[in-house]
Amino acid sequence: MNESPGVVDLLGVLAYAELSAFARMTEDAASLAPSLADQVALSELAVAEYAHFRLLHDRLTELGADPEQAMSPFAEALDAWHTQTAPADWLQALVKAYVGVGIALDFYREAARHLDPSIAKLVDEVLVDEGRSEFAVERVRAGLVADPTASGRLALWARRLVGEALSQGQRVAAARPELALLLVESASDDQAQISRLFATLTEEHGKRMAALGI
Repeated sequence: MNESPGVVDLLGVLAYAELSAFARMTEDAASLAPSLADQVALSELAVAEYAHFRLLHDRLTELGADPEQAMSPFAEALDAWHTQTAPADWLQALVKAYVGVGIALDFYREAARHLDPSIAKLVDEVLVDEGRSEFAVERVRAGLVADPTASGRLALWARRLVGEALSQGQRVAAARPELALLLVESASDDQAQISRLFATLTEEHGKRMAALGI
């Protein structure tokens, strides 16, 4: 295996993120969707997440890595994030799928920027939106029209999602320094680059909140 440990870590954490997103979306579709149409739509998005997981699983195998071993260091942190951010209702589930998952994917996308083009292309492919944004924005905006008082509650929920995501991200970076190194191009400028990363994450989060209308 010629790839650096950081590359295997990135593909491993992404693979587990996609697998867990599939499981949670499937669960939310079954337990929280208010209509059959919503259940079908969220289930279709879950299937897309699973297809992304398979792409990452197969690439790890091609690189000579064991996919389960590559994913295992990240299971605890990602499972903890999902447990701590279990949605209480349909609108919370949609905000989580859009805002919470979105900021995590932004983080992975930034980590892949300095990688071999073939790996970066794979990461871009598995991070493609697949209609998640349009679906979530449409449903949340409709929900806010029906109940404008939900806006404040969902704004607080979104802040909690992002706070928990950043906290878990710090845990992962501390435990897997090779992955953290993918975020910086040179050790001499690492703090400035990390600051720019968080500025980018914050800016993209603001755009998502504006799109939702909360």
